[in-house]
Amino acid sequence: MAPALLDRYIPQPDVRERFETTIRAPAALVMQVAAQFDMQSLPAVRAIIRLREALLGAQRDAAREPQGILAETARLGWSVLEQQTGRYVVCGARCQPWLADVVFRPIEARDFAAYAEPDQVKIAWTIEAEEIAAGVTRFAQETRAITTDAHSRRRFRRYWRWARFGIVAIRLLLLPAVRREAQRRWESETGQRE
Repeated sequence: MAPALLDRYIPQPDVRERFETTIRAPAALVMQVAAQFDMQSLPAVRAIIRLREALLGAQRDAAREPQGILAETARLGWSVLEQQTGRYVVCGARCQPWLADVVFRPIEARDFAAYAEPDQVKIAWTIEAEEIAAGVTRFAQETRAITTDAHSRRRFRRYWRWARFGIVAIRLLLLPAVRREAQRRWESETGQRE
């Protein structure tokens, strides 16, 4: 088995979540749909975000324009660590997720693995598309996180005990939504219905 894309950035994470699904569409189309998918177009995702804001007393995000995952994460402060068009994107940032108004700060790819400023959590995530047969793609999303010191580890563990449910739910909502849209587009382009 090939090494995971995130092995070079966070080889031994404190948290690792990976989810995948099979989609009846070519990998390039799946990646295009995933990168441009507006997660907050899903009412359940919006509800999870609002719940986190309420629980932590965060300021509500100003009105936002619909935007794809990559555009939104870039706006929030994430950097693209590496990518291969039509195949995968790896993004990363550092933050203190336990804060009400979390701020993501980019880390350059060359510095990511060694970054160790205290009281931070490094997070890296992927969206991946691998064509496993003609017009059939394995679509995956993986997230890894690691703390930079014992203090941040304690704070992150307390936060993760309850926050992971919403974060995992968002990932699990994303996969079928991308699958539906990619398959709909592929069927529309080819005129086929499977």
